[in-house]
Amino acid sequence: MSARSDRTLVWDLPTRVFHWLLAATFAGAYLTSDGERLRDVHMLLGYSAAGLVTFRVLWGLVGTRYARFASFPLSPRAVLDYLKSLLSFPPRHYFGHNPAGSWAILGMLALIAGTALTGWANAIEIGPEWLEDVHEVFANATLALIVVHVGAVIVSSLLHRENLPRAMVTGYKPGSGPAAAGTRWFVAVALVAVIGAFWAGAIPAPGLAPGKSIVQAATQPSAGGGTAKRRHHDDD
Repeated sequence: MSARSDRTLVWDLPTRVFHWLLAATFAGAYLTSDGERLRDVHMLLGYSAAGLVTFRVLWGLVGTRYARFASFPLSPRAVLDYLKSLLSFPPRHYFGHNPAGSWAILGMLALIAGTALTGWANAIEIGPEWLEDVHEVFANATLALIVVHVGAVIVSSLLHRENLPRAMVTGYKPGSGPAAAGTRWFVAVALVAVIGAFWAGAIPAPGLAPGKSIVQAATQPSAGGGTAKRRHHDDD
């Protein structure tokens, strides 16, 4: 039996750029969360993740077919049926996001938004000090959900016999179906330009010295670089 050669564009370019930039910014922010020296890098990456989440929410409303939240199969029945189908072969296949993946995406967006919001509040010192603990809880919960998501992607790739990580790079999945309408290159370029301008210091960030780039943040000590007082729990 010959392999199927047909394929369909499912993930548009802005969705793919968002996906990998969010993965990079969250990973970088998480790895720079301890200590004061890389505090400004941590904040710049956190603000970038918040901007990416904002973009994804807007893109979920006006983006292409499979990027829109309206295409997500979110009903509890759909989730239950999909999970049951994983026990059979072949399991139920979705061209776009499957029900479990849809909920995981919404969960990650909400958790990263909460992480960014509490981090911003800590940076400019509004709200109670326990927000710092909430910030860490959100970040750790996001990491846990990402681990589950990566595991589910690996399992789903094996069960469906398709390379899902590669699809998020190329945008194409095997098989014939309705394609995502248009790649909208200008949106992806604008997204990268905004993030680049932010890292270059052209877009000011609350709690950071005006004009401070991510390179400066990485190479210069944070002491005196931000406007907010640091909070520590080791004073107790």
